[in-house]
Amino acid sequence: MNEYDSNRIYDTVKKIGYEKTETYEDANCYLLNTCHIRDKAKEKVYHEIGRVKKIFRSKSKPLVIVAGCVAQAEHEEMLKREPYIDLVLGPQAYHKINDTILNYQKKKYKEEETEFDAIAKFEYLSKIKNNTNKVSSFLTIQEGCDKFCNFCVVPYTRGPEYSRPFNQILDEAKQLVDSGSKEIILLGQNVNAYDFEGLRLSNLILELEKFPSLKRIRYMTSHPNDMTDDLINVYKNSKKLMPMVHLPVQSGSDRILKLMNRKHTIKEYLEIFNKLKRINPKIEFSSDFIIAYPEESESDLNNTLALIDKINFINSFSFIFSPRPGTAASSLPIIDKKVSLERLEITQKKLFENQIKMNKSLENTIINVLVENRMEDKSKLFGRSEYMTSVLFSGNDELIGKIVKVKILNSNKNTLFGELADQTDKKVA
Repeated sequence: MNEYDSNRIYDTVKKIGYEKTETYEDANCYLLNTCHIRDKAKEKVYHEIGRVKKIFRSKSKPLVIVAGCVAQAEHEEMLKREPYIDLVLGPQAYHKINDTILNYQKKKYKEEETEFDAIAKFEYLSKIKNNTNKVSSFLTIQEGCDKFCNFCVVPYTRGPEYSRPFNQILDEAKQLVDSGSKEIILLGQNVNAYDFEGLRLSNLILELEKFPSLKRIRYMTSHPNDMTDDLINVYKNSKKLMPMVHLPVQSGSDRILKLMNRKHTIKEYLEIFNKLKRINPKIEFSSDFIIAYPEESESDLNNTLALIDKINFINSFSFIFSPRPGTAASSLPIIDKKVSLERLEITQKKLFENQIKMNKSLENTIINVLVENRMEDKSKLFGRSEYMTSVLFSGNDELIGKIVKVKILNSNKNTLFGELADQTDKKVA
């Protein structure tokens, strides 16, 4: 979502004459778009600004703007802690960035914009063309969260759930497709909670399906409670919705899920899994796991490991619990760091074994790959499988933007390596 936001910020500031520079030292404005999901992400902000200060020590100071969720959560503290920061903008205030910059240039007055105003933000951005011209593009359809999981800061940094107008999303999707996007990844903090005047995520996917030159559709991140039957049923007939479901479970223990205020059980999660597998056995799952949540026992961890064995998640994210200021879990006693690290290592070992096993099973098979670009070192083409796995192979640039057949020769934990199996792939319309 931050990548999408950053692209839209750039589309906006171009209106007042700003252009990207590839050379750090040439910048006269430095904007850092931030995440607040873990404490490490927050500290990276200050480390990065320290780096900017060193680079510009003997040069004119650039305008320094901090945007995003750290800006929303820590706005007063940021301006006190780091005087080098000039402007602070929360994630619902990006539509105000041009006026904020112009006001600062006139008055040199430090300012923060952290009001929640998603409606005005997206209404403003809808009038500015999305100039992203990537083969695979992000598109935010929903922001905010009403779930209030005890560990999560999102309701406080992104505000309540807001679903963008249906036709506004379709208009932006058309811009992306007209600019060359062959895959659209729909984004939201609770993307499957999307609901605009009774139109759901399922309706949106079915409308996107009608774009002839759009080849793939994905969405993330979902909540189990919003995995409704209408969305599940889209997998029956959709030709463009990819068979990869990212559905964060966070823990395999009902006791811990209750302590987290997740509002779903493992039984309910498995029901969703089984429904989707019955519809399409090729569907695979990825997830998020919080390890060493306060009060987690060995038994709770074993329940998580058992769930991983049962579902065989093929790609997942796992982290040690990181207390976020202002959340219900922020003051709970932390599990010993050594124990936490050991539990994370055990969990990741099992998750990585699943990834390796899945990738190994694809060796000596032919798969469909959407070619996105050429690697920076120019040696190989880069694309992704239907399951989002990175694929590297040799080929001509004319294949970029096409779905090609690649024979997988070998693999590692994260990447498939192959060769072009069929160079007669029809051109994308």
